[in-house]
Amino acid sequence: MPTPPPQVLSTTAGDLPLDEYRLTLAGQTWSILHTGAILSHEDEERFLRGDQPRLPYGIALWPAAIALTHDIAARPLQGVRVLELGAGTGLPGIVAAALGAHVVQTDRNTGALVVARRNAERNGVLLEQRAADWTAWRETETYDFIVGADILYADSVHPQLRQIFATNLAPAGRLLLSDPFRAASFELLEAMAADGWNVSFNKWTVGVVPPPRPIGVFELTRREV
Repeated sequence: MPTPPPQVLSTTAGDLPLDEYRLTLAGQTWSILHTGAILSHEDEERFLRGDQPRLPYGIALWPAAIALTHDIAARPLQGVRVLELGAGTGLPGIVAAALGAHVVQTDRNTGALVVARRNAERNGVLLEQRAADWTAWRETETYDFIVGADILYADSVHPQLRQIFATNLAPAGRLLLSDPFRAASFELLEAMAADGWNVSFNKWTVGVVPPPRPIGVFELTRREV
């Protein structure tokens, strides 16, 4: 049998090779294309320092996406509406859609949406994907869940994210935000708790090379008045 040609992402800067990550979860093996796996803290430091040619941030596979996917797979999702922010490779939303959710994936990076679309197709999953920028947000629909993997790292976009949460989360909806316990992320979570949100979290560990990366999946709901 001939070897299939390698997967690439064509960009204005040239073709980027795509690697494959396979995750067995919920009785199924998921195949996800990405430009690089940034699983350990050391991986992240090398990536951010630029020790290697800089890959697109949003199309790399980050540990927060894997942790969020595990958390999502443990929830009843049949028929619920899910909005994914900063979808990147699309892994959490793809699994949510396969488990019965109606998923809208958003990202401002067109390359990320191309990869997420390929990943949905290769896993036989139907969902909706939209180009959307948090700083010029136009979405008005409401959702039972708003999910995002490692999207809280920049405090400059915290006001825009809070506006999206306020506008697009259904009254009894839930936010699921996974994060590797970044200081900037805690600032937003603490501010939301002070403003009347219930905040809890599950702790996951990702990676097989010691030490594994600790990831929190934070669940936020509006506090009843």
